[in-house]
Amino acid sequence: MTNRVVNFNAGPAALPLPALERAQKEFLDFQGTGMSIMEHSHRGKDYEKVHGEAISLLTEILGVPDTHQVLFLQGGASQMFATIPMNLRTDEHGGDYVITGAWSQKALEEAKIVGKPHVAADTSVEGKFTRIPKQSELKLSANAPYVHITSNNTIFGTQFMEFPNTGSVPLIADMSSDILWRPTDVSKFGMIYAGAQKNIGPSGVVVVIMRKDLIEKGRKDIPKIFRYSTHAKENSLYNTIPTFSVYMVRNVLAWLKETGGLPAMEKQNRKKGEVIYGAIDGSGGYYTCPVEKDSRSVMNVVFRLPSEELEEKFVNEAKKAGMVGLKGHRSVGGIRASIYNAVGVDGVQKLADFMGTFKKSNG
Repeated sequence: MTNRVVNFNAGPAALPLPALERAQKEFLDFQGTGMSIMEHSHRGKDYEKVHGEAISLLTEILGVPDTHQVLFLQGGASQMFATIPMNLRTDEHGGDYVITGAWSQKALEEAKIVGKPHVAADTSVEGKFTRIPKQSELKLSANAPYVHITSNNTIFGTQFMEFPNTGSVPLIADMSSDILWRPTDVSKFGMIYAGAQKNIGPSGVVVVIMRKDLIEKGRKDIPKIFRYSTHAKENSLYNTIPTFSVYMVRNVLAWLKETGGLPAMEKQNRKKGEVIYGAIDGSGGYYTCPVEKDSRSVMNVVFRLPSEELEEKFVNEAKKAGMVGLKGHRSVGGIRASIYNAVGVDGVQKLADFMGTFKKSNG
């Protein structure tokens, strides 16, 4: 299709064209059933087959061990900010939190409502985040029920390249914006969760991969709907699930498997990062990235131009050239290119070429 733009939006974000085309083909009549998958009962065999395939594909692609269970839940990552401490806090401790951006700050605020969390590290300087903390900077609690991190920070463009060692304390990671960008050893985490609308599917569902023993340890003095054990027992079908979102997750995972899985995806993602950061660093200071090099995100690339007026012009002219979603988050301004799995190397190269042309015309 020649009229599709290069989508650099941070979320909801780009989806793989083959996953969309598959949905288009099946939209009105899913596999000869005479109706859309959206019209099927979440307890019917036709939807349950899709549901099971999505879980199976994610388990295979990520190498999810038998010690963990995959869940599809509602409420997005923002609801997980609340349900994690609701389930896992102790009366004495509400969890250790590593603060590296706006989303980890929001997670901490939710934890404060129901418990007594501890800030293990905070890399903010005058409200801005430009780096990921080193292991030596973490002040971890011996009695913490878990340690919470945000693996990739969409607003500030920072990312964990090495995950912290938390010893026997379960590590929980919000991977909403970088799940599946590279191979990940799931066994090192007590829980991984990801709002699907960035790198794994459309909005409407959050993917949870959680250690089974933590599921069972979850508190019972909270409503059933907020207990992970409730959803684990019912294979994520306790209540009506966002079936179409799960169906699209299945399509994205099938595409990811067909394109070579996570090793191939990591190679492509690193290439995209090299292209766009190369354009920034090679601009002679016209484009500047505020993030320390060893903390730069491979998913969300942020940079500035010499003035806000030029940034506005950059966004507008890029849109005319078929590239959208480049305006930085309203809280920080600047430019942000979200280069998730579905954004190809060719699209990133198009942006890099545009950056060179724009500099020549506006330098």
